[in-house]
Amino acid sequence: MRRGFYIGRFQPYHNGHHRMVDRIANEVDELVLGIGSAGDSHSRHDPFTAGERIMMLTKSLVDYDIVTYAVPIEDLDRNSVWVSHVQSMSPDFEVAYSNNPLVIQLFSEAGVEVRQSPMFNREELEGTEVRERMIEDQNWEKLVPDPVVEVVRETNGIERLQRVSETDTNGTE
Repeated sequence: MRRGFYIGRFQPYHNGHHRMVDRIANEVDELVLGIGSAGDSHSRHDPFTAGERIMMLTKSLVDYDIVTYAVPIEDLDRNSVWVSHVQSMSPDFEVAYSNNPLVIQLFSEAGVEVRQSPMFNREELEGTEVRERMIEDQNWEKLVPDPVVEVVRETNGIERLQRVSETDTNGTE
């Protein structure tokens, strides 16, 4: 059995992430999804809680034939021990998947095999773009799996994101 690890902030989980999971699912028997920056929420950059992101992932992957584990990974401000932190929070895995240069470097230094994949429609399928569309009431739903739309609605995620993105100047200087 081969188990892989894929980390992301998933703020929110979008179709680019989903395509990456599709690709990984063909290479491993089980997949650990590391929910990065798990302690961050309620901000423009990280609006959703780790629990909400677990719901997004779990509901989006319910029809997959691969066993998945969603594991919250809190930030650690010491890169030299980050991989051991991740490993201590996750089931064992043989291969990590990432396109993030720092993540690739850290796993490589720790002797973990790292695989990259092509980016999928990166101009649209990027968390910042999805969040900006949410803030501006533009069409964001087509960029995420249907279960993510449901979770965002259930948690009033749009209202939260719009509110935390406001300034406190109320139009004055």
